[in-house]
Amino acid sequence: MFPKVHTGMEMAMERKGDCTKTMGNWEKHIPIFAQKMKTYPGLLWKTMWKVGHDDPRRVIHAFKVGLSLTLVSLLYLTEPLFEGIGQNAIWAVMTVVVVLEFTAGATLCKGLNRGFGTLLAGSLAFIFEYIATESGKVLRAVFIGAAVFLIGSAATYLRFFPYIKKNYDYGVVIFLLTFNLITVSSYRVDNVLKIAHDRFFTIAIGCGVCLLMSLLIFPNWSGEELHNSTVLKLEGLAKSIEACVNEYFVDTHIEDTGNQSSEDPIYEGYKAVLDSKSKDEALALYASWEPRHSRYCHRFPWQRYVKLGGVLRHFGYTVVALHGCLRTEIPTPQSVRTLFKDPCNRLAGEISKVLMELANSIRNHRHCSPEILSDHLHEALQDLNTAIKSQPRLFLGSNKNQATNMLALAAAQASQKHEKAPGVSLSSVKTDSSALMEWKSRRASDSKEAERKVLRPQLSKIAITSLEFSEALPFAAFASLLVEMVAKLDNVIEEVEGLGRAACYKEYHPCDEVVVTCDRKKINVSQNNVHTDGAD
Repeated sequence: MFPKVHTGMEMAMERKGDCTKTMGNWEKHIPIFAQKMKTYPGLLWKTMWKVGHDDPRRVIHAFKVGLSLTLVSLLYLTEPLFEGIGQNAIWAVMTVVVVLEFTAGATLCKGLNRGFGTLLAGSLAFIFEYIATESGKVLRAVFIGAAVFLIGSAATYLRFFPYIKKNYDYGVVIFLLTFNLITVSSYRVDNVLKIAHDRFFTIAIGCGVCLLMSLLIFPNWSGEELHNSTVLKLEGLAKSIEACVNEYFVDTHIEDTGNQSSEDPIYEGYKAVLDSKSKDEALALYASWEPRHSRYCHRFPWQRYVKLGGVLRHFGYTVVALHGCLRTEIPTPQSVRTLFKDPCNRLAGEISKVLMELANSIRNHRHCSPEILSDHLHEALQDLNTAIKSQPRLFLGSNKNQATNMLALAAAQASQKHEKAPGVSLSSVKTDSSALMEWKSRRASDSKEAERKVLRPQLSKIAITSLEFSEALPFAAFASLLVEMVAKLDNVIEEVEGLGRAACYKEYHPCDEVVVTCDRKKINVSQNNVHTDGAD
């Protein structure tokens, strides 16, 4: 006879067991948490060092923001200044936090938008306030509500205009905020004029401090940022192409990189190009607000940089596809790759050389060499074409097709492996056209759902491996992408030359010598000669 246990006792025992289990889990996690806390300071310091080492301007900008906040805080901390401005001094601190950006162009854009939006909203609010004071209490409330509705709707609708949204969206938002604050507050506050005056005055002080820090103390120009980023994108593409080709012809069993990661140098080379659209458009907009700060600034057509970025992105898509050939599911045998290693390496080197020459021409504000598409590029392209034509059987296969009964063979192999599986029954498999038609009819029936799930993966693999040219097919894709890059070079060169004409770049002279650095080599390019000084 089993002893009776009260329900409450059972619940208490379960809670006690759960509590013991939870305490055991905590005891396991405490050492792990303690170990993480020990390594956290070192990790934090490494991250701080890396961020500052990658771009020292970030450290300078951080100090500029801290100094600006200290200066505007004196309006609140100093007694004489606080007596003159009062509680509205806090608006200066808010303005510095919101307006002071990394580049001078961004600060100018936001600062002027905030200033003009506040001034326009204050002026319009005073006009409506003057009209509202002439009416009674009730009519005044109705008039204020109608004004808020009309101005709010109109200003919000203006934000959908492409030109307004692109250039003055932040100013419209500040206009709406200031107008509503002044107009609605005027119904309850008598001295709203002083409040609006103090707020505009403190915002002007905050914007003035931001502009002073951005334009005069170690300025970071948006135009220079856009210019340098374009140069880096060209150099990144050049290095990615050469690294892709070098890795492709390395023995696969020696070089196995596994999954693509963000630390892959090939990926890092073209990542900046693919992710540059929004950044280029923003920098071009901010650069248009900047004053002339060099002898080139007033001539720079910033939108041409955006257009060049679009051409580079289309070129970068080909580099992405070329990178994907390194991890294809059907690897080309090393013996086949060796046949075409030299012409592919030469062609990739010439493409990289052209991109590096374009990068140097933009960096030095000069037109590129008329001989940028040298005979060496055409010779490398011709050599690759000759090497491919010398192996017609490798790419075209024999005249006799051995894969006519491929589907029937796939069905036969699948039936042998899964003949004992329930619901799968293939009584006979033939190797002629009748067997193929019979298998197709069975595949269409509803009762063979399990059979389809088994045959599809087997069919896809056998279908690929049965083709005689399948070993060379991945290399054909790789070679076609290299040829496609040569064709797209014309678009990149044309866009760079268009940028040079619009920006009035200096003319190229034969005596000019440009040092192009790519893949541990220094390539001296001039109009008369091209020679390479290897690092080996």
